[in-house]
Amino acid sequence: MLGKLCLGICFMLLISACKVTQHPELIVYNAVVYTGDTLYAGDAVAVRDGKITDIGTWADLQSSLGSDTKAIDAGGHFLMPGFIEGHGHYSGLGYSLINLNFLTSGSWEEIVEKVKVRTKSVPQGDWIVGRGWHQEKWDSIPVLNVQHYPYHYRLSEVSPHHPVVLYHASGHALFANQKAMELAGISLETPDPAGGRIVRDVNGKAIGVFEERAMKMVQDAYNSYLKTLDQRRLDSVWQEAIFLAESECLSKGITSFQDAGSTFDELRRYEKLANSGKLKVRLYVMAREKADELVGQVGKYRRIDVGNRFYTCRSIKSEVDGALGAFGAWLLQPYSDKPGFYGQNTTDIYDVKKIADAAIREDMQFCVHAIGDRANRVVLDVYEGLMDQYGEKDDLRWRIEHAQHLDTADIPRFARRKIIASMQGIHCTSDAPFVVSRLGQTRSRLGAYAWRSLLDNGVIIANGTDAPVEDVDPLKSFFASVTRRREDSGLVFFAEQKMTREEALRSYTAGNAFAAFEESWKGTLTPGKVADMVLLSNDLRTCSDDDILKTKVLLTITDGKIRYDRNRPK
Repeated sequence: MLGKLCLGICFMLLISACKVTQHPELIVYNAVVYTGDTLYAGDAVAVRDGKITDIGTWADLQSSLGSDTKAIDAGGHFLMPGFIEGHGHYSGLGYSLINLNFLTSGSWEEIVEKVKVRTKSVPQGDWIVGRGWHQEKWDSIPVLNVQHYPYHYRLSEVSPHHPVVLYHASGHALFANQKAMELAGISLETPDPAGGRIVRDVNGKAIGVFEERAMKMVQDAYNSYLKTLDQRRLDSVWQEAIFLAESECLSKGITSFQDAGSTFDELRRYEKLANSGKLKVRLYVMAREKADELVGQVGKYRRIDVGNRFYTCRSIKSEVDGALGAFGAWLLQPYSDKPGFYGQNTTDIYDVKKIADAAIREDMQFCVHAIGDRANRVVLDVYEGLMDQYGEKDDLRWRIEHAQHLDTADIPRFARRKIIASMQGIHCTSDAPFVVSRLGQTRSRLGAYAWRSLLDNGVIIANGTDAPVEDVDPLKSFFASVTRRREDSGLVFFAEQKMTREEALRSYTAGNAFAAFEESWKGTLTPGKVADMVLLSNDLRTCSDDDILKTKVLLTITDGKIRYDRNRPK
């Protein structure tokens, strides 16, 4: 009996000794900690095995230090859950850092000059690609223009031997030079496709702009060129794009990224990267292919928490309209600056319903791009029809991506059906200079980026940037969310619809985690959740509005590992 007692005591001592040796691998202390979880408070966060183990005071947690614990003095700065990009395009962000980028270009002349310079370093016959122009955001209107779109002549003049394709900032229009249009077979007789428009002059000639579904004509020519290239070269460029996107995100405090639509091929590549432990930003990816391919194959690509929770695909992306800036948003009433025109329905609603059925069948979330008020109403109708049919499925968390312009009668429908409004704060202030021109004063005031109205109805908002449509920087989008003020001109877009600081923080952390079914293990600083954190120079809850934009990302941590250190940049 005594022997058994001694054995038991030894066993307990061994367990106790093991517990003692489980020191934190990392402690961040002397921080102003925003947990996003009201149950926990303190100035220090302890981490082990990629998870938060404790939150408390530095005085209390010091006793848990081990010889191998890395202790980081936060210097009194603001520690919060890592930003989650709620809607962006990951490889698109990477490619925007390789190709020509016009997000900050102030004129058509500046864009033409950038293309001219690029022709000097690109072999003749190779395509030149760029993105980010927006005709409504230039400092001046081109002399020759159609609805502020310039004619192609000057661009074609500086690039006679290179096909050029330059994507609109929204991704819903493109500009092609003469060489690209020749390769695409564009002529006076080329008809507008359903859901798209070739912008023409008074004589019917294409000026170079292709909206929505009309873009496919030029894209097909570009894709034919890509097929002539060595696959290893293309794979290398893709890998470079992913590395650049990852570095860009980490430097801006983003620890997770919800990718709004990738092909099956990209899904396979992301999964491979996750399984090999090469991802440092967590990816939640929406599958996007043609309707028939999605319906028949998407279930094969459903994955959850691959590679230590760095890759998930459990959602499907579709769209029903385009973008407001390119006259593609589908409206209930005509455009104020284009009488008689209601925008574009870009995907047959029958196809949208087929994809929705597949989402239900494969237990996948459905995420549909809808910008105009008619587009949003149609998507709500589709969602409600399916939800009525499958009433037993009450936690679908289906999303409307963008939900930018709403009829006030449709706002309560989001709440009743628990539909997530996946909106991008920065779009509001970025688009502000032309929204009233497109929609008129009343529609703009009541239904444009109606965050306050949605929140007051109990709707969950997932925030983001739609990168590379906008800069992926969450601080700029946060600033727009809480001020609705442009940082350059000071223009304020209907401030009564702005978010509070707390609401905006939640929309970029816990709200986005919920929108991806991941709230149980990330989105707040809570013991047991993953140690995805960002240290900022300013407290976003209390600093002045102007200081939000002056805030610096000091540290970005994912899985308990420091991925970005401002003091030790790569």
